[in-house]
Amino acid sequence: MRIDKKILQDVVNNARIRLNKEEEEELLGQLNDVLKIFSRLSEANTDKIEPSFQPIEVKNVFRQDVVKPCKEDVLANIKNKEDGYFKGPKAL
Repeated sequence: MRIDKKILQDVVNNARIRLNKEEEEELLGQLNDVLKIFSRLSEANTDKIEPSFQPIEVKNVFRQDVVKPCKEDVLANIKNKEDGYFKGPKAL
């Protein structure tokens, strides 16, 4: 596959960028070079290789949830409190 000027114009329009003719030609060449490099991946023999959807083992990294009393700590520096709760403005 090659990227031609029409495809490049579609991408440029979707990205809402403006390119002059020199930038268009430079970008067109760069994109085609990238595609050429990635096309080499199709030459790799992957017959006996299982697909790897998650290359790194996923494990639970969360700590155990332990309930601790902290109400007094939270309210220690609050001046608007009443009966162990935050005190806010009245809502009508």
